[in-house]
Amino acid sequence: MTSTSVDKTRILAKHPPGSHQRRLITVRGTVQGVGFRPFVYRLANELNLAGIVQNTPEGVRIEVEGPPAITEVFLRRLRHDKPSRAVLHAIESSLAPPKGYVGFRVVSSDSRGDIQPTLMPDLATCCDCLREISDPCDWRFRYPFTNCTNCGPRFSIITGLPYDRSNTTMARFRMCR
Repeated sequence: MTSTSVDKTRILAKHPPGSHQRRLITVRGTVQGVGFRPFVYRLANELNLAGIVQNTPEGVRIEVEGPPAITEVFLRRLRHDKPSRAVLHAIESSLAPPKGYVGFRVVSSDSRGDIQPTLMPDLATCCDCLREISDPCDWRFRYPFTNCTNCGPRFSIITGLPYDRSNTTMARFRMCR
């Protein structure tokens, strides 16, 4: 059992289900095109929190529901465990009455409002992707467009904000499984 799961078990034991809160979080900075929403999704599920994450013109919006101590752990880990390419300029957090979310999900981006996110420049191919394209046993062997949340084109393929596949030159190409 990891220390995180031990801490989670200890925290959940202190807080009965009726003591849930909803935390509204806005994260500003370089948080689009760097794997931030998938990171938030994994973190929320690891901590058994419910809610949503969404790209917006100002950055990323998150709503999480759960025991107060767990949402505090979520906020702390949001800052400290973020993807390596993410740069957090500001995290704003406030409390609101719970909505009764079931599970955690990534929702469609909201494009209303003033555009403020910071975009990443194109990034050199990372070691993991180089390993994949160099391995004759990997299905991406010699595939010229391999990239991930740590590398690849960003600025040169974006056509609009928020940074979503639909706002890139890749929009017309179907994603593989």
